Amino acid sequence: MTTYDYPFTETLLDRLREKGWLVGVLGVMMALLGGWLIGTMGVKGALITAGLPIVLMVVLGVLVEPRIGLYIYLNLSFLVGATRFLEGEVPVGTGLDGLLVLTLVSTFLNGKRMNWKRLQNPAFYLLVLWLCYTILEYFNPNAPYAPAWFYHARSFSLSWFLLAIIVSVAPITKGNVWLMMKTWLVWSVLAALWAFKQQYIGLTPSEVAWLASGADRTHILWGQLRSFSFYSDAGQFGSEMAGTTLVAIILFFRIKSVANKVIYLVLVLVLFWGFAVSGTRSSLFVILAGYPTYLVLQRKFGPIVQGIAMATPILAMLLFTNYGNGIYQIYRIRTALKPTKDESFLVRLENQKRIGTYMKDLPFGVGIGSSSGAGVRFSPNHWAAQIPPDSWYVQLWIETGIVGVSIYLLMLAGMILCGIYRLWQLKDPWVFTMMVVLLSEFIGIAVVSYSNPILGQFPTSTILYITSMLFSTANRWDTTLSLPVTDSFSQKAPSYPIHGAFR
Repeated sequence: MTTYDYPFTETLLDRLREKGWLVGVLGVMMALLGGWLIGTMGVKGALITAGLPIVLMVVLGVLVEPRIGLYIYLNLSFLVGATRFLEGEVPVGTGLDGLLVLTLVSTFLNGKRMNWKRLQNPAFYLLVLWLCYTILEYFNPNAPYAPAWFYHARSFSLSWFLLAIIVSVAPITKGNVWLMMKTWLVWSVLAALWAFKQQYIGLTPSEVAWLASGADRTHILWGQLRSFSFYSDAGQFGSEMAGTTLVAIILFFRIKSVANKVIYLVLVLVLFWGFAVSGTRSSLFVILAGYPTYLVLQRKFGPIVQGIAMATPILAMLLFTNYGNGIYQIYRIRTALKPTKDESFLVRLENQKRIGTYMKDLPFGVGIGSSSGAGVRFSPNHWAAQIPPDSWYVQLWIETGIVGVSIYLLMLAGMILCGIYRLWQLKDPWVFTMMVVLLSEFIGIAVVSYSNPILGQFPTSTILYITSMLFSTANRWDTTLSLPVTDSFSQKAPSYPIHGAFR
C-alpha cells in the first residue's frame, strides 16, 4: 500500500485520538480565549464562549480531514448571496477565504496520505499559468487603484488555485462525489422553492428593501419580478437553475430505475421553472450548449439521434410559434433565441464597442479590480467602472487585457479537452455518468458567461472550480470491478451498485 492509498474505515474520533496533541493545544487556546471574552464583554462574551466548542469541533474536523472543510465550503457558498438580507455586514466571503486556507493547511498536515502526483495534470499547469499572470497584474501601471486587486483576484484565480490543490490531491471517493452532487441538487431545489415564494406569494421586507435600493431597475421589468431567490441576483440564480436542470436531464437519461427516473423528471420540471421565473433569458444557453455536449461525448449514434429528436420540437415551438406567449416567463425564454431583436443585447454590443476604443492601447488591461463592483467602490470616476461589462469575459478583457482573456480562454479550453480525454478513457459507467454531467454543465456555464458575469460568483465559482479538477482527474476512480459506491465520508455502501445503476 502506498502512502496515498489510505483506508478510510476509521471514524473521525479515531483520527482525533491520533492527533491528541492538536486537541490539547486548541483546547487550551479556546479556554484562554473564552476567559478573555467573558472578562471583557460580559454576557455577550459568555454567549460567544458557549459557541466556541462548536467552532473547536469544526476546526478540529477540518484539520484532521480536509474533505470536511471542502464540504462545508461548498455548502456555505450557497449562502453568500443571502447575507445581503441580514442586518449589519456579515463577512461570509472573508470567512470562506479563512476556511479555504484552513482546509489547505489540513491538506499539508495530512500530506502523507495525499496523492501529490495528481498535480502533474495539464489542467493544473494551465491554472498555474493563469495564476502567475493575475499576480503580475498587481503591478499593472494602468491600474487606477492597485489594492483593489485583492477584491477580484480571489474570484479570478486565487480561490480556484487553492481548491485545485485540495481537490486534486485529497482522497475523494465516489461517495464524496455523489454527496456533492446531491448537496448541489438539494440547495438548488430549495432555491427554486424560495423563488416560487417570491414570485407567487411575495417578498420579505429585507428583499423589498434590497430592490428599493436600486436593484429594481434590473429585477422588475414591465411590472414582472425577476426572482433571485437567495442568490446574488437573478442572472446568477437563473444560470444556476439552468445548470442543475441540465444535470437532472442527463441523470434522467442515464439512470435505469423507473422510480428514480420519476424523481429526476420532477427535478427537471421544478428546476426549469426556477430558471423561467428568474427571467434570465441568456441562461437558456447553459442547456443549449450543455445538452448537445452530453450527446456528443457519449460517442453513440443512437443517443444522439434520440436527443436531437426530443430537442428539435421544443426549439421549433420556441422559434417558429407564439404558443405560450401569454405566460411572461415563456415569452422571455423565447426572446433569448432572437438576440438581434433584443434591446438589452444590442446595448451590450454597443457597450463593448465603447470599451474597445479604450482598450486599443491596453493589451494588459487596466488592472484587476478596476471594473464592476471593486471598480465602482474604489475608482468610480474611471471609465472602466462606469461602463457595465455585462459579461465575465468582457470584465476579464477590461481588467487583464486581450492577453489576459486569451490566456483565460486557453485555460478553459485546455481543461475541457483534458476532461474529454479523461472521459473517453473511462470504463466505469458510474464514473462516466458523473463526469459527463460535470463536464457538460461546465461547458454550459462557460458559454453563458459571455452574457452574464457568473463564472466568478458564488456558488457557481465554487462548483466549477471543484468540478474542473474532478473531471480532469477522473481516472482516479475508474475501475472495472463491481464495487459499491460509498455514499458518505465513510465506506458505507448505499442501496444501489455502481454497475447497473447507470447506462
